[in-house]
Amino acid sequence: MNERFNAAQYLVDRHVVEGRGGRVAVRSVGVDTTYGELSVAAARAGAGFLRLGVRREERVMLCMSDSAQMLAAVLGAWRVGVVAAPVSTMLTGSELGGILADSRAAVLVVSSELAEVGAQALRTAPATATARMVVLGEATSEVPDGVTLSTWDALLDGVSADDGAVVDTSEDSPALWLYTSGTTGFPKAAMHRHANIRHVCETYAAQVLGIRPDDRCLSVAKLFFAYGLGNGALFPLSVGATTILEPRRPTPDVIAERIRADAPTLFFGVPTFFAAMLAADLPPDLLAGVRLATSAGEPLPAPLQEKWSTRFGVPVLDGLGSTEALHIFLSNSPGDIGPGTSGRPVPGYDVEIRGDDGSVVAPGTPGSLFVRGESVATGYWCRTTATRQVFQGSWLATGDTYVQDDDGRYHCLGRSGDMIKAGGIWVTPTEVEGRLLEHGDVVEAAVVGQPDAAGLVKPVACVVLRPGAGVTPDELVAFCREGLAHFKAPRSVLVVDSLPRTATGKLQRFRVRDLVGGQVVPATDPVTEPV
Repeated sequence: MNERFNAAQYLVDRHVVEGRGGRVAVRSVGVDTTYGELSVAAARAGAGFLRLGVRREERVMLCMSDSAQMLAAVLGAWRVGVVAAPVSTMLTGSELGGILADSRAAVLVVSSELAEVGAQALRTAPATATARMVVLGEATSEVPDGVTLSTWDALLDGVSADDGAVVDTSEDSPALWLYTSGTTGFPKAAMHRHANIRHVCETYAAQVLGIRPDDRCLSVAKLFFAYGLGNGALFPLSVGATTILEPRRPTPDVIAERIRADAPTLFFGVPTFFAAMLAADLPPDLLAGVRLATSAGEPLPAPLQEKWSTRFGVPVLDGLGSTEALHIFLSNSPGDIGPGTSGRPVPGYDVEIRGDDGSVVAPGTPGSLFVRGESVATGYWCRTTATRQVFQGSWLATGDTYVQDDDGRYHCLGRSGDMIKAGGIWVTPTEVEGRLLEHGDVVEAAVVGQPDAAGLVKPVACVVLRPGAGVTPDELVAFCREGLAHFKAPRSVLVVDSLPRTATGKLQRFRVRDLVGGQVVPATDPVTEPV
């Protein structure tokens, strides 16, 4: 029999019971919400969902900007045994409609600025079981016949905290669905238990970040993203700390404003945003109060890490996590940072690199990365084939190619299908991208394989340059050849305004391949090609 456990009780009510109800749980655009107030708000939200007819283990989909209300909706769902399914606020109506139909969510909750997107989603998903849309703000959108439209205030009207009492959930009770970012196809819902939420707090948050009650957490990644949910909700609430929520789209100026106003001590970013901060005119003392920064979502190149830490004086812990594992399971640690690596396994997780035959390979040998830990999802919703491929017993096949060095650190070589074989030798895109980022004019870089005139695959790069940069593509090719074996250097470079990414900031290499598809790759140079 599983132990009784409820994630909302663990994250919020526990602090109130132990006398910390007056501490600030959420700071959002100048408004503070205490733990006591958040507990009441969550209980009322849960009661509101029950009054709408949502039953235990049914889904409530949340397409909401980061706010105390969104956090209350997530926690409220957990309190009453309902599954919270936060989704990207950058989805189109048709994209949201597809996910809504897939989830068969009973209720869709949207922020006011996303009300029309929600209404369009309901119109394009006629097969969905969703019967109600709740708007945080005015409800003026037209919804299809059979769908009831109401407001967040109406959801809470007439209900009390007592109506949303914590139900008798267990560690294995379903709590959270997180849709994958869809880098290769239609998003899939990774299903997480209540216990998974506690596990990431007790492992990465406690044993790597060393999170404390006096910390203030600011995350560039939003709450709908697994990485952002941990950073901006689970981790601070697990120790009675404060989360800083910013509803606007994150830009260097917006985040700088939030930092100046709310003085975070922990800053959570992604490589793309670290590059944007370097390209912006931000003062080097902006992060003077930050004791630690983290990066995830994609590998943080060593040159970018060095530039950012030198500029702002804050160490960055790069790590690897996934939607399926809920958060980070490989990470660098304070005082043990290996630039350009994903660090070591987070305590509480086992990691293996396996060869094509499924056996564990020795350090120095590339292979497929597998992870095992208590936060791994139970599977994908209604995706039997994908579930069997990815969730193999207690192990999760991450889809990443990694190699372990002699010091025990893990190096990302890319997604399993991203490696490039040039002249019979494997080329790692991240290695070439790292060299490009060493150039002072390059802000972002992506390298993919592209056939040359002879049909042989060669590395080709797309780069984003800093404003006013004067470097030419040929000069960047020459720069790479100065620091890499010639067969690794890109044969051509395409300058673009931005790189294609998912809503959560992950590079979409298949779209990069589309960008470079029209390029003519120079003929093979027999002098510099490997034999």
